[in-house]
Amino acid sequence: MLKFQNTLTGQLEEFRPMREGEVRMYNCGPTVWDFAHIGNFRTSIFVDILRRYLIFKGYKVTHVTNITDVDDRIIQMAGQEGVSLDEYTAPYLEAFWQDFDALGCQRPEIAPRATQHIAEMEQIVKALTERGCAYESEGSYYFRITSFPEYGKLSKINFAGNIAGASERVDTDKYDKEDARDFVLWKAQKFADEPAWPTALGHGRPGWHIECSAMSMKYLGETFDIHCGGVDLIFPHHENEIAQSEGATGKPFVNYWLHGEHLKINGESMSKSKGNYYTFRDLKRQGFTPAAIRYALFSAPYRKQINFTIDGLRGHEKTVAGLQDFRARLEEARTEPGSNPSMRAAAARALEEFTNGLDDDLNTSVALAAVHNLSREVNTALDNHGLRADDQRDLLALIARFDSVLNIFGQPRREMLDAEIQALIDERQDARHRRDFARGDEIRGELAARGIILEDTRDGVRWKRR
Repeated sequence: MLKFQNTLTGQLEEFRPMREGEVRMYNCGPTVWDFAHIGNFRTSIFVDILRRYLIFKGYKVTHVTNITDVDDRIIQMAGQEGVSLDEYTAPYLEAFWQDFDALGCQRPEIAPRATQHIAEMEQIVKALTERGCAYESEGSYYFRITSFPEYGKLSKINFAGNIAGASERVDTDKYDKEDARDFVLWKAQKFADEPAWPTALGHGRPGWHIECSAMSMKYLGETFDIHCGGVDLIFPHHENEIAQSEGATGKPFVNYWLHGEHLKINGESMSKSKGNYYTFRDLKRQGFTPAAIRYALFSAPYRKQINFTIDGLRGHEKTVAGLQDFRARLEEARTEPGSNPSMRAAAARALEEFTNGLDDDLNTSVALAAVHNLSREVNTALDNHGLRADDQRDLLALIARFDSVLNIFGQPRREMLDAEIQALIDERQDARHRRDFARGDEIRGELAARGIILEDTRDGVRWKRR
């Protein structure tokens, strides 16, 4: 029985989709003003595990992730560089998908961009205005919080004092947690060179919050199953999504809200000023593999904070290499015909523990423990010649099932040819001569993961198979 901790109700609830066998889910994607950092990708990977596990359970999934390609920050940065919004955001959007793919995440079925859904946003603002939930002031449109008595039901913040006299308006895309003033839906164009779209509302652009309501409801319907994001989005972003969506349609917006916790770096919040700010690309340049970074970012359940450290990532690198070695050893084992009852029992136990863990609000720690326990039992059987051909086939199939969710084992290994090894060694030597030590370490790690050990000697580099 699959259960989720629903932020809306504050309860652990059995998951029941609106349509039998189908799940419609949405998560807030990147704001493409810079390279995504590993905190952003922790959320991406949590959503990816959710998506993959729903498919593992047999659901047909329709997954939408939006792209925010217009907001105050993007407009400011594009203006400073003297380029259009599209010109400014294009390289960051491309980089996001490259990093997303490298981290082993499955792309959503639909990835709409905000700037391509202005008409849908306009319709919601019109509906809200007609219902008395929105009003115009100096060409901009604002949501009237007093029109939505349930405001605060997601964040559980008591807004009674603020809402009673909510006459001030907030024009920025974000605001403080105790501030419940009316928020902007549509921003009137103030300057001739400011990005704007011609609509019946006037020349202007959407506020941040209206984007997600428009794009999610366009592709998933006015009510859908799951909405995900980081805990930092609960208020104001997701609270405002609920208010404007339900204010416009009169229907419940989302049935299950799932929120991932923050990522800490050495016990502190990530910040460029503290020097503890990492993008995926920063870590990759240091020689860490995408599989190890992915493992690190889901090693704890999504609702628990992760304290990320470089030393911890080195440990995860060894852990992932060990799991990949385990599968390679299982693939290459020479076995006798038949089956060992203890191996059948170990496989059944691992599958039960794995599914029980993920059924319990995606507890990845329990699921990983099941995988590691199985690897120890199978390695012991291999050491003692206790594995049979049927066990080998069934265990490899089971690992493939586990990896359809976790995606850390990598592709089944192929024996590297001597010429391939030498080519990589030559590339490593060239990188070291260029003082590109990160690339040299990356190649050493790549070879080690494939069972090739390098030894730097006075006579040159020697290699051997592990």
